[in-house]
Formats: sequence, structure tokens, C-alpha cells
Amino acid sequence: MRVVFSRLMPYLTGYVTIEVSGEPPEKFINMAVNRGVYLWEITKAGGNIIRVKVYLRQVRLLRHIARRTGCRFHFIGRHGLPFVLSRLRRRKMMIIGAVLFLAGLYFLSSFVWFIEVKGNVRLSSQEVLEIAARAGLIRGVQKWRVSTAGVESLLQEQLPLVAWTGVYLKGTKATIEIAERVLPEVEDQRPVHVVAAKTGLVKEILVLSGHPAVKEGDTVIPGKVLISGVIPPPETLEKDKKKETRPLRYVHARGIVRARVWYEGYGEASLVETGRRPSGRSVTCICMKIGSKEIIILGSGENPFAYYNVKTDVKRLPQWRNLSVPVEFNKVEYFELVDYRVDHGYDGARRLALEKAMESARKQISGGARVLGQKVQEVRAGYPENMVRVKVLLETVEDIGVEKSFKP
Repeated sequence: MRVVFSRLMPYLTGYVTIEVSGEPPEKFINMAVNRGVYLWEITKAGGNIIRVKVYLRQVRLLRHIARRTGCRFHFIGRHGLPFVLSRLRRRKMMIIGAVLFLAGLYFLSSFVWFIEVKGNVRLSSQEVLEIAARAGLIRGVQKWRVSTAGVESLLQEQLPLVAWTGVYLKGTKATIEIAERVLPEVEDQRPVHVVAAKTGLVKEILVLSGHPAVKEGDTVIPGKVLISGVIPPPETLEKDKKKETRPLRYVHARGIVRARVWYEGYGEASLVETGRRPSGRSVTCICMKIGSKEIIILGSGENPFAYYNVKTDVKRLPQWRNLSVPVEFNKVEYFELVDYRVDHGYDGARRLALEKAMESARKQISGGARVLGQKVQEVRAGYPENMVRVKVLLETVEDIGVEKSFKP
């Protein structure tokens, strides 16, 4: 706090920077200090010249000291609030302009210039703004004339979808926050069957609406109706058969039909695996092609590898109007391939084949299915071969019902 005050006080009272010259200037400094004059930042400016800062109110004392010591001083800098105010008094039009600018800025900030609508999904922003305008919230209106409670009340009254609304004024911006009502979903009344999406053995069936068309233990194929959307009339007694039969009812069938489903996967792997794979080494060549002439910028342009993969990237200069520049840059990358040989053995090859078979079977399983068990079978050929073949059968329980609309 003391440091801040020591820096602020010279600025408020004003201070000057002076240069003292004479024989010797140190005598001037000593006498000034003895007379109670506060001096700071005393520096040697060369020869018999000393530069020093002093309060503006103490400059008058320095004139008497200069005459007594035979020294002279002159001002090289004026600092602080008194000098700023003095300059401003000479520039009255600038002060008037600044005051008018601030007044105009304050006046314009008392208007609403921007309106933002937030939180609306089904309602359009234009619809919300039109109703807000009826309550007095429009661009260019004075903020003190806007009743936020009135705008909120009218929005909730005119828009049935609005459950809550809030209007906030901050600066020159008005924000309208909307919370829409959550409407219950309209029940689909179209006639729909629940049919089987895949082959399976029905394990359990739960009917929410509709008429069951299968029972537990039935084998179904894709497209088979599981829960019918056609509800037959109730059975009538023998004495009521003469009466008029009731018509069929058509509903949107709903329910869960869980069935046992089997998936088959196949995988194979070699006992000894050979082939070519990337070694990690590569060579890049960049050249510029002008017409039919090529200029190599990077690399030798030759491929040093016996076996390789190549990747080419061609970039052309963009066409300007109807002028096409026949210049292109070609980047060619060569990736080395090397021969390899891996002896997996019988156990290793069988493990790789089983992993491939399991992956193939699991890709067919839909989400939500529960795996009950698996059966692994090795497929053997009638002659020796460098291959292990495995077949996997996965048993799952899952909901196989899908909706299918129909016309009565």
C-alpha cells in the first residue's frame, strides 16, 4: 500500500524533471536537501550536469538555491495531473466532444438493440418475437419501458407449448428463454403385425396388444407372424351362434417374443504362414511436372526396393477463370515389403482359426442377444494339408419380433 501511495502522490500533485548544471552541481543538491526539498532519481547526465526529479510545489525554493550556489537548472519534463488538466483547458472542444460521446453512449445503452430467443425447439423464433413485440419488447425500445413480467405472461398465454419463460435485460441485449412442454407421444393406431426377423425356436412370448399367433416350442422362420394385429371376436356359446357375429378388430400389435437362435461361424489358419508385409522403410520422391517435363525436387526418383507398395498424390494448381496452368506436383511414396515365414504349429493355428470363427459368428448377432453356449467343431479334410479349419455354433436367446404393417 505504501509503495502504491508513493507512486500515486507525485502524479496527483505534479512533478518535473530538471537538469542542473554549474560548478559543482553537487553543492546545489546538498543545499536543496538541507532546505527540505525532496529529490529523487538523481542521475549523472555527463560533465557537470545532474538530472533530478522534484515536486512542482517545491520548484520555487530551487530558484533561491540556484542563485546561492551559482548553478542553473532548466525543465526537461513535466508530469502529473496538474499538467494534464492544463493541457485539457487549452483544448475545450476535445473535452466537450468527449463528454458528448460519453453522454451519447450512455443514451444509446438505455435502448434494446438485440433480442435473442433461446431454448425453443418446436416453436419458431419469429413466432416468439412477434408475441413479445405485442407486449412492447421490440428493437429500439427504451429498457425502462419494457415490462419483463408482462412479456413473460403474454408468451405463456399466447403459446400453449410454453411451460415456462424468462425475459432478461442485460446491456443493450434482451434474452428470452423458453422451456417447452413435453407432450405425450401419440399412440400409433396403424394395423401392425409382429413378425419373426430370423429363424428360431420360440422360448417365451409376452403379448401387450394383439393376438398370439405362435406358442412356446414353435419353430419360426423369417416373416412368420408371431403376434397378429387381427383380433378375432370372442367365442360364442352354442345358443348364441344364431346371433350376428361381431366383426374383427385391427390393432397395432406389440409384445416381446424371445427365441433360441443359432449362429454359425467359420475360420481357418495355416500351420506355416508365409507372405510379404511392410518392413517400415519407405522412400519419398517429390517432383514438379510442367507439361511433359519433370523436375525432381526431393529424392532420386528411383525405387530401391525389390517388393513394394506405392502411394501417389497429385496436386494441381487451381484454375483461374478459363486459364488452366499445366503445372502439377507429384508425391510418390514407396513402402518396402519383405518376405516372412511364421510357424504357428497346430495349437497356434487352431487358436487363430477359432478366433476368426468366433469373430465371424459374433458379427451376425444383434444387440441385446444373450449367448447361452457355444459348440466348436474342427473340420478335417481327407488328406494332409497345411491348414486348420474350425466351425463354431453359438446359441443365443433374443427378441426376434419386428413390426410389419398390413392393410385389413
